[in-house]
Amino acid sequence: MAQPRIITLTLNPTLDAETEASSIQPTHKIHTSAERVEAGGGGINVARMVRVLGGDALALILAGGSTGRDLEAELDRLALPWQSVEIAHRTRMCLTVLDRSSGLEYRFVPQGPVVSDSEWRAALELIGSAGGDWLVASGSLPEGLPEDAYAQVAQLAARRGLRFVLDSSGAALAAALRAGRSAVATQADLPLIELIKPSLRELEELAARPLPAVADQVEAARHLVRSGAVRTVAVTLGEAGALLVDATSAIALAAPPEPVHSAVGAGDAFLAGFVLSLARGDLPRHALAWGIAAGGAVVAASADRHVERAAIETRYRHLLELTPTLL
Repeated sequence: MAQPRIITLTLNPTLDAETEASSIQPTHKIHTSAERVEAGGGGINVARMVRVLGGDALALILAGGSTGRDLEAELDRLALPWQSVEIAHRTRMCLTVLDRSSGLEYRFVPQGPVVSDSEWRAALELIGSAGGDWLVASGSLPEGLPEDAYAQVAQLAARRGLRFVLDSSGAALAAALRAGRSAVATQADLPLIELIKPSLRELEELAARPLPAVADQVEAARHLVRSGAVRTVAVTLGEAGALLVDATSAIALAAPPEPVHSAVGAGDAFLAGFVLSLARGDLPRHALAWGIAAGGAVVAASADRHVERAAIETRYRHLLELTPTLL
């Protein structure tokens, strides 16, 4: 059987700079150490983890300026296949600082470049020409793109026969879900969106209310599925694991305790493991275990952020020994 190809889309990628400081105090000059810079942004992180897990991935990005060229060079260094649309404005750089005295992590995330209408049209053409099986769009929208940008991508994916996965939040996610419900109203054969992966906070934003209990979380996810907006909802719950809801079932799987170095990229790793497993035809429970295993390995990774496939596989085998909770 041919290896399924996972296409990822990162419309607002970054160069991610990470560093550490003995302590962070206002107005003081903060001396840092253990600096590292790598390609970042949701879709790029997903594609990189798909490759770690032995899958076939292609990263589609928008990139501009000197930081955009540095981003592309970093993708080449990682041997990660990519295609880009060149934009006039410079790709953003994000900064994460670990305060060793408190163990707290501080993240500084610029809004990013402004993308023109012509650059957006070029991006849609690139997406339409990429061959694959699944399309995973992840991350925020850069300034200049329409609120329904991901809805447009979902519709394009449907026309191309790609299963569309969305990991975003706020107005962009809400607009895509509205498009999904509209597709059902026009009697489309398949849901426009195969999967969304909200965190608990993002699910609460969609529900417009707190969701303190698991039953509340399941109800909110089921409402999205029954509305026709999406086929499956995978809710990441941090240390508590993850929750998976579709039209016929809801299951929860706890995450084993992990030594926490950094949570950066853990949600993207979860999505990569989950989607690749589904693309390979695994059962949803096994896909959930792959997602939690990949996310846990990233959380526990040492300072160099390097994750070995063997570490994920060990976690996956342990998770298979656990009994998921049927809800």
